[in-house]
Amino acid sequence: MRAPILPDVLAPGMRVVFCGTAPGTASARAGAYYAGPGNRFWATLPEVGLIPVLLSPAEFARLAEFGIGLTDISKTASGSDAEVGSHGVDRKRLTAAIATAAPRHVAFNGKNAGRAALGHPVIYGPQTETIGGASVWVLPSTSGAARGFWDIDPWRELAHAAS
Repeated sequence: MRAPILPDVLAPGMRVVFCGTAPGTASARAGAYYAGPGNRFWATLPEVGLIPVLLSPAEFARLAEFGIGLTDISKTASGSDAEVGSHGVDRKRLTAAIATAAPRHVAFNGKNAGRAALGHPVIYGPQTETIGGASVWVLPSTSGAARGFWDIDPWRELAHAAS
């Protein structure tokens, strides 16, 4: 088995774990989550009140200080969702990792990530199912490539639920 491109940031009892499909090209190159120049992830977290400070992608491990985790469905592929496709998608690993960490919520950063994890089409907002005991959310992607679908409101709803 290949080593993960980015390490998980998971600890027991987190408020929310964010999950993407796989690291983008810039993130894989930087060795940091959501490192693409047009990605809104790091600005969105303090904007919606999930963390009190603006962090840089290189500081991703600090999210654990605020009860927030990070993972991807595919730990061994990188690139755009179209490039990654189903390569390395591992729902069993994701479910086990979430069950072990036992966060209150798992939030998919984009519909493609949510669809890959759940195995069916999804809508933005809370979902009816759980993963590893955590409530499931699907949020508009923070990727610059998905700018046309951006809506901060579901992110605000999650922040309220995770407070």
